[in-house]
Amino acid sequence: MCRRRHFSFRTEEAYIHWIKRFIFFHQKRHPNLMGVSEVEAFLNHLAVDRYCSASTQTQALNALVFLYQEVLANPLGNMKGLQRVQQRHRVPVVLSISEVKKILDNMNGTCQLIAQLIYGAGLRVNECLGLRVKDIDFETGSLSVRDGKGGKDRTTLLAKQLFVPLQKHLVKVAQIHQTDLNRGAGFAAMPGALYKKYPMASRSLAWQYVFPSSVLRDWSQGQMKVRWHMSDSTIQKAFKLALRHAKIEKHASIHTLRHSFATHLLSAGTDIRTIQLLLGHRSLQTTMIYTHVIEATKSVISPFDNL
Repeated sequence: MCRRRHFSFRTEEAYIHWIKRFIFFHQKRHPNLMGVSEVEAFLNHLAVDRYCSASTQTQALNALVFLYQEVLANPLGNMKGLQRVQQRHRVPVVLSISEVKKILDNMNGTCQLIAQLIYGAGLRVNECLGLRVKDIDFETGSLSVRDGKGGKDRTTLLAKQLFVPLQKHLVKVAQIHQTDLNRGAGFAAMPGALYKKYPMASRSLAWQYVFPSSVLRDWSQGQMKVRWHMSDSTIQKAFKLALRHAKIEKHASIHTLRHSFATHLLSAGTDIRTIQLLLGHRSLQTTMIYTHVIEATKSVISPFDNL
């Protein structure tokens, strides 16, 4: 049912996770034998006993509503006893320009290039790792993000300083691809059933991932050997190590570079609507959170300094 609706793989994983947790919480009873009261008991357990966040409880609720409404065709009624976790509005952690430079200087190789792209284009980690060779346009200085969050496509900017290192990296990608072709592999995993419609395209360089995995894997029931993109855990670990070496005491992750991209553009006077388009936010309210970051860091003089 998730795949019929073209949900992302992460959404599918999350829904299956919460449905399993729900079933195990009720001693492996079948969901058909349960209803609103059991769903409320599970969600209240997450809120009261597990101290989960509002977004976690909402994700679990969405998974169970989807299960009963779409899979079991038995929609849940009104949940009057549901204890919702209060939503907290938090300002995202943002790195200064000098801090970003320190972190990037403490990285090297492919991980450094990925981090530079994420900061330079405001990409999510999976959006960056999911880039194909055909998605990079050096002529216009832009990147095409395919199937981003919410299944949306968008275009964002490509920093001019990354042209040369990215072109050198793509030469290595082409060499890896040629080696795979010589071994009878060289296929790229394509969305949907495009590999059936365009069988030759899946072996072209254009469809290869910009940041390929180091190993070949079976795909399409073992009929093809494909090279997926590298794991996001690799870049996460490299970023954490660079953060420690740069001696920056902030609770930051690789995603913080995306927050920093938006905040630094806003500080430079870029229109908030333009930033929304570059980030791929559906609502302008989501992008407006970065205005709070700017307001919190304005050069306001404390009255204590005037004593």
